[in-house]
Amino acid sequence: MTRHIRHAAFFCALLLVALLVNATRIQLFEARSYDDNVANRRPVIARYGQPRGDIKVGGEPVTGSRDTGEHLRYERTYVNGPMYAPVTGFASQVYGTTLLEHSEDGVLAGTDPLLSPFPLWRGAAVGDRNPGGDVLTTLHRGAQEAAFEGLGGRKGAVAAVEPATGRILALVSSPSYDPSVLSGNGSAVPRSWQSLNHDPDKPMLNRAVRKTYPPGSTFKVVTAAAALDSGVIEELDDPTDSPDPYRLPGTRTKLTNPSKGCADVPLRKAFEWSCNTVFAKLGVRVGVDRMAETAKAFGFNDPGVRIPFSVAESTFDTKVDRAQLALSSIGQYNTRATPLQMAMVSAAVANGGQVRSPYLVERTTRAGGSTVATAGSSPARQAMRPSTARLVKELMVDVVREGTGSNAWIPGATVGGKTGTAQHGLGNSGTPYAWFVSWAQGDRDLEPKVAVAVVVEDADADRGEISGGGDAAPIARAVMEAVLKSPSDGRR
Repeated sequence: MTRHIRHAAFFCALLLVALLVNATRIQLFEARSYDDNVANRRPVIARYGQPRGDIKVGGEPVTGSRDTGEHLRYERTYVNGPMYAPVTGFASQVYGTTLLEHSEDGVLAGTDPLLSPFPLWRGAAVGDRNPGGDVLTTLHRGAQEAAFEGLGGRKGAVAAVEPATGRILALVSSPSYDPSVLSGNGSAVPRSWQSLNHDPDKPMLNRAVRKTYPPGSTFKVVTAAAALDSGVIEELDDPTDSPDPYRLPGTRTKLTNPSKGCADVPLRKAFEWSCNTVFAKLGVRVGVDRMAETAKAFGFNDPGVRIPFSVAESTFDTKVDRAQLALSSIGQYNTRATPLQMAMVSAAVANGGQVRSPYLVERTTRAGGSTVATAGSSPARQAMRPSTARLVKELMVDVVREGTGSNAWIPGATVGGKTGTAQHGLGNSGTPYAWFVSWAQGDRDLEPKVAVAVVVEDADADRGEISGGGDAAPIARAVMEAVLKSPSDGRR
């Protein structure tokens, strides 16, 4: 009898060992395959089983979480969703995440190990999850509102940055959409998804950072900097020896100007009245290598810009002949830029020739408010000599005081700007894009406080009356006023 008991005990021990081996195999070696299995609902249930952290502007949340009482308990909500959609993106139970909701998902969802004071201890527990943390943005609420209201639903975008730091103060794309329509998992969500994706106006396209445009005459800021830095132009009031019209090198094509009186004018007047012929010839005299070098210093041809989500690459073609270079130098041909890139160009002028990398997240915090991470200072890149920056600032101030940018003038402030109308479409048949880039410094401020770029795709004026000064400059002015009149921290 004792022998049978020993055999049974031995067999039970073998079963126990087999069970432990199998459990070890599953938990240590096959855990990932089970976690990734589409039939495994536990990660999804855990993800939506607690409120998501918030994205904040000026210390106030622009997102929230709603308890649905369903299996996937919490779904995302948005405050002024269309206005902040180009920043927040969406967090959908069906279609995933985009923009800040995606790049900061670890913090917001509570999975980032840095959210725990003891990350190694807490991280060892399967399915363990900290409360979602918060993401504090650099946005200036007043500037964001001014940009959104200024566009008024017209196709276009606005980007504003703080020149000395690179903080993004406004990021607006229009037309926009409400991210909350994609939040849950009901039958209305797929319908909203289909409707948004088939909308010809592309409301989910982030025009401020994900679409590039021909920058038109606003690119003449870069060309002026290259001409001054290279010594092609030494004095703003010296004649430029520029014919009107200007025959593009190696062709029979003659480039003209929208206004008369551009023949041989000095750089000051050419910039003030946006003479294409002067800047096209200057670009050719500077040469493709030096033009490309200057454009790169401003931020063009850099595919790695992140704020923290990715930004479309702004481009200046480095393989062009002299005729193509002439057109590239006035912001046409293959020259393309995002509104954020052109805000960086204006910021470089305002900041003494230095470019600061733009960023959108000031800091991340735990649910209790303690800091997880803060934005580190990025090294400045010298886009042009400080002496050149002073001269280009002078040119931009003249545009607002006496030229095409008078609609951006602000009492009690120094404002510099550059207008632009960019041709596009087959044979330039499309309605020109209206551009305006600018910066502003209050009379009591020690340095410029804001740099702005505005592009309007579907300006209301007739084709012959479209101008950056008429359509885009008033929007830029409203954004700059919002920043200048706010407290010194600029984000409340």
